[in-house]
Formats: sequence, structure tokens, C-alpha cells
Amino acid sequence: MEDIKDSIQGFLIENLSFLPPEAIILIISAMPIIEIRGGLPSGVFLGLSFQSALFFSILGNLLPIAPILVFFKPVSKFLMRFNSYEKFYGWIYKRTMGKSHKVEKYGAMGLVLFTAIPFPTTGAYSACLAAILFFIPFRIAFFSISIGVLIASIIMGIITYPLYLN
Repeated sequence: MEDIKDSIQGFLIENLSFLPPEAIILIISAMPIIEIRGGLPSGVFLGLSFQSALFFSILGNLLPIAPILVFFKPVSKFLMRFNSYEKFYGWIYKRTMGKSHKVEKYGAMGLVLFTAIPFPTTGAYSACLAAILFFIPFRIAFFSISIGVLIASIIMGIITYPLYLN
């Protein structure tokens, strides 16, 4: 999974080079799978200060949360009439439920933990789906996932920036 993330991240940096580095970080951090785990290190690679990379990677990772929480159910309901989407939804459901035992056990605090641990397939996108599947209200889900994004960004900052500063 890391190789896929790294190749997508590199592809985006290379093909979005006409944009300012801040916009590139915003886009990378808003992408599923990559999220903050790719945005913050990309900020280092693009020569941004820690504060700037942190700000734009957090902003990028927060941007998709509200639209996913609001629109996923109605869009999925519409798309379920297509067999290929029904299979995709089944895969997402199985994957999310398999990794969301913390959310089921701890509710909103589980969303924070699920989002905060910067491992592949955990993050804001997966936490949004878990919140939807466990019927966690929008405000609680948005707040919990946002706190998780902030914690994940701190963890990634501690891991990433010292490696590149030496």
C-alpha cells in the first residue's frame, strides 16, 4: 500500500507542478488513502516551512469531511441501482467495518483514535464512513474526526520533519 501511496504522491507533485506548493499540499492531503500522511511529507519535499506545510495539509485533510458526512448516504442510495457500485459499496463496507472496532466500542472517541493513528487505510475518509455506518451524528463525527486529523498531523510532523532537516 505504501508503494501505491508514494507513486500517487509523486505523480501528483510532478503533474501539479504548475500550481503553488501550498495548493499541491492541499490537494494531496485531500486525497483518499494519501491524506495527511502524504501531504505533510510532500510539504517538506517542496521546501515549505513546517508551519505552512502543517496548515495546508490539515486544511486539505479537513475539506472532504463535511461533504462525505452529508452526501455519502444519498449518493450511495442513488448509485446502489448499479451493480458495479453495489459491489464497490460492499467492499467499502466490509473494509471499514473490519477496521472500525474502536469506533463501535468507543463511539466519538473511537473516531478520534481511528483518525489519529496515521496508518494506511485509517484516516478521515475511513472515519467518515465508520461514522455514517454507526449513525454518529454529524456534529459529533465532524468534531471527532477533526480532532483526529490534528493529532495525526502532530504525529506525522514529529516523524517527518526531523528526518528531512538533517
